[in-house]
Amino acid sequence: MPQARKRARSYDSAKTRAAVRAQFEHVRAAVPAMTPEQLAGPTRLGEWTVRELTAHIALVMSSVVRGVAGPEPAVRDVGLLDWPAATRRFADAVDEDTRELAEAADGVAGLVDLYARTAEELTEALDGSSDERLIVTRFGGMPLGDFLVTRTVELTVHTDDLNAATGLGVPHDRQALATCTRVLADALALKAPGGSVELRVPPYAVVQCVEGPRHTRGTPPNVVETDPLTWTRLATARTTWPEALDEARLDARGDRANLSPWLPVLG
Repeated sequence: MPQARKRARSYDSAKTRAAVRAQFEHVRAAVPAMTPEQLAGPTRLGEWTVRELTAHIALVMSSVVRGVAGPEPAVRDVGLLDWPAATRRFADAVDEDTRELAEAADGVAGLVDLYARTAEELTEALDGSSDERLIVTRFGGMPLGDFLVTRTVELTVHTDDLNAATGLGVPHDRQALATCTRVLADALALKAPGGSVELRVPPYAVVQCVEGPRHTRGTPPNVVETDPLTWTRLATARTTWPEALDEARLDARGDRANLSPWLPVLG
């Protein structure tokens, strides 16, 4: 845990808050256009239908509301870059809460109401709440500012899931995508420490990773380059290394330029 905290970069509070709100509003704007047939359709998330996925995105935001509303924990238990690896431990609880919320929402009208209520509660929760305030999360005590950074990852990833399932074309907020890309790149660098491979995700992130000879000048001998959404999909097991290579969405140059042994980094 101390290593994760030491390596975590800082994020602009105002930009992060604006990105969280903007990405949630992008999804919220798409909900009324969903049809019952779409809601019942499958997603790439196991047994979840589009209805469960849509409810889960609201749950992502309501977790902020619950955290702020609860008593402040005595200690910080989790750092920002501890979070990606910690998520897998709570998959069953997340699934249960998501299914309950989806059942309660009951159709498009119910989801529209859920999103409106969540947006209002989120505004109330964030107004006057400091980023330094510790809040209770599933993962332990965490500063609100760090938790909001994790919400950009959840929102970006699940917006992509929603688009893949429905073809709605919900836009990605640029700042949310940038933050998501950086968090997942830094999580890889923590999971595979070293300097023998350079991961480039223009225009948002460059990190060095993987144990081995460290590059010091000139063009690195081992370079992996891809776009932000492809990197997000790789880092969260939405696509595989061979698939990304076959579809020319990934450029890997050098004997060590294969990051698949360290993927995914989330969950």
